[in-house]
Amino acid sequence: MRVYLDNNATTIVDPKVFAEMVPYFCQMYGNPNSLHQFGSESHPALRAAMDQLYAGINASDDDDIVITSCATESNNWVIKSIYNDTILNGDKNHIITSEVEHPAVGASCKFLESLGVNVTYLPVNSDGVINVEDLKNAITDKTALVSIMWANNETGMIFPIEEIGAICKERGVLFHTDAVQAIGKIPVDVQKANVDFLSFSAHKFHGPKGVGGLYIRNGQTLSPFFHGGEHMGGRRSGTLNVAGIVGMGKAMEFAVEALDFEKNNVRRLRDKLEDALLQIPETFVVGTKEQRVPNTILISVKGIEGEAMLWDLNQNGIGASTGSACASEALESNPVMEAIGAEADLAHTALRLSLSRFTTEAEIDYAIEVINKAVLRLRAISSTYAYAPEWHVSKL
Repeated sequence: MRVYLDNNATTIVDPKVFAEMVPYFCQMYGNPNSLHQFGSESHPALRAAMDQLYAGINASDDDDIVITSCATESNNWVIKSIYNDTILNGDKNHIITSEVEHPAVGASCKFLESLGVNVTYLPVNSDGVINVEDLKNAITDKTALVSIMWANNETGMIFPIEEIGAICKERGVLFHTDAVQAIGKIPVDVQKANVDFLSFSAHKFHGPKGVGGLYIRNGQTLSPFFHGGEHMGGRRSGTLNVAGIVGMGKAMEFAVEALDFEKNNVRRLRDKLEDALLQIPETFVVGTKEQRVPNTILISVKGIEGEAMLWDLNQNGIGASTGSACASEALESNPVMEAIGAEADLAHTALRLSLSRFTTEAEIDYAIEVINKAVLRLRAISSTYAYAPEWHVSKL
């Protein structure tokens, strides 16, 4: 059996989404900016897709959603344009983010630090979430931007976005959130959250890779990240990826429709897997179930390196990860585990398991069986774990 439990890295394209995309590869393939019929025939589908995106996050008609290649581009665009637009041309020189942001945010902030920007990296508690009081205390009259993710890509922990948005609005500070791991898992409402900028990627909610978006609240300006044309109202140059936009719009529509399924069915399977794994002695899961998105588990199994566990799982047809896919080639301790204050040995044992609405009960049953056996095998050969031979799978 093959079981995919790495849905926070990327998801299968929903077959219904793919079917919507197909005509725009070889039938209606014209450049939508062209004046001839080959270009104009895709316009109705583009408008429908944009409507689906606006509805999915409750953006108003006065707001903008600009199509990008992915959330990494969107995150870079916001942070670096705030530097160009606000910091270079004004008296503000401070950005606030968290210690557990996606590398697209964290590395962008590090880059701005090299240019002289002051960046505050808010710590997180043992559940991996910031304290809003720390945010309040960090904001000064020099703060140009707060960038805090909606849900963490490794732990699945949900951040208090509405509280953060209210604080930023009250203090007159721009607020950006990376909502990549929230859309399709929990309700995302840009009006209630008072966000100025919001990033997302289609491939995280069963859409195609290579297309994403940036929500920009009405009245907010960002200097273009790409120059060279008047596409997307002059905000982002480049010929539109019609098939990708159509797929992202449909994926957004399906994702919103499936929120109850995520809350009930996906969470039930996640909890079943988590409860079974926590029966293994000396295991630890980050964060409470109630504070997490419904599909995610970040678990540490004492005495077992995360990469060793991945090898065993892969040999048995199970895909998982030790953390963010964007950093998976670096065999280092998990930075989120370090941020929450986990002991050094646990920080190397993190295993991320993330489900989707396509995950089945039989797959979860198989995963439980394989992980139990892998723990027994790896602990038996571990030089750092005292193996107890009386503990075996039948007791789990």
